[in-house]
Amino acid sequence: MLHPATVHFAVVLPLIALIIGLVYLLKPSDSIQKISTGFVLFGAIFVGIAFLTGKEDAGAVFEFLSSDGKSALKEHAKLGQYLAIATGLVAALNLFGYFKKLYKVELLSIVLVAAISAGVLYQGKMGGEITYKYGAHVEGYSDGKACIEEKALFEDD
Repeated sequence: MLHPATVHFAVVLPLIALIIGLVYLLKPSDSIQKISTGFVLFGAIFVGIAFLTGKEDAGAVFEFLSSDGKSALKEHAKLGQYLAIATGLVAALNLFGYFKKLYKVELLSIVLVAAISAGVLYQGKMGGEITYKYGAHVEGYSDGKACIEEKALFEDD
């Protein structure tokens, strides 16, 4: 279960990148530009790692979730994939702006980091619901009880 450990970095690094990026936009300097670019890159790396570890952990709990939990997990995985791709593209755009010293490109990348940060926060909310509402990786809950209860309901009909 590496996913819970990696997602915290995947949430926080884009937020820090956004804050430092905004500082850079307000007061451009080479050192803040380097720090901002570094956080965007590390954020992209950790969003990618969170996606990959999420795929691994999802396989371990999917069969034990209710149908609603499975639907939520599928949506969570889809959004995670989109965020991983988008974050990688924004990091590439940010690097391009950094090396070419194009302020407008860096401005665009920081605006996109803001959108990604919002997406990452929503993704975290979804992950919390999958854990606390549907019981993914919660001992004594996600050991198949939801599926057994759901199956019993269908058999009663």
